[in-house]
Amino acid sequence: MLAIRDRVRYVETDMMAVAHHSNYLHWFEMGRVAYLRACGVLMLDLLHEDIVTPITEVKVKYRNSLLCDDEYEVQTTLSEFNRAKLDFTYKVIRLRDGAVAVEGFTRNMFTNGQGKILRLPPKWFEKIDAAFKAEQDRAVK
Repeated sequence: MLAIRDRVRYVETDMMAVAHHSNYLHWFEMGRVAYLRACGVLMLDLLHEDIVTPITEVKVKYRNSLLCDDEYEVQTTLSEFNRAKLDFTYKVIRLRDGAVAVEGFTRNMFTNGQGKILRLPPKWFEKIDAAFKAEQDRAVK
């Protein structure tokens, strides 16, 4: 699990100063990109090799609201991984009281720029796989 922290910006709220529901998908992406960066995989490096990671499935469960200026933590876990896909789960935690604001899931496929599914090349697979196996080992203990 990798955690990143941020604060709800005014521009991310609705007329009631509550974080708009659509922002959680942005925050999931921030967590996903940070997770891959921690594995040594930069999105721009993948793009330069014509590898993109479109989302094919999203699930979001809203539990508690975040308000303008609330600090939050996005906890990102790689839950399933192979040469064709990445499955991530997320928890967004409201830091002032530890409440779970949102839980979510995304599935990303590896494709080329034209949308053809491809197998992730070994140099990238090995980096992500090492982190995935370490995360599974920690979960078992």
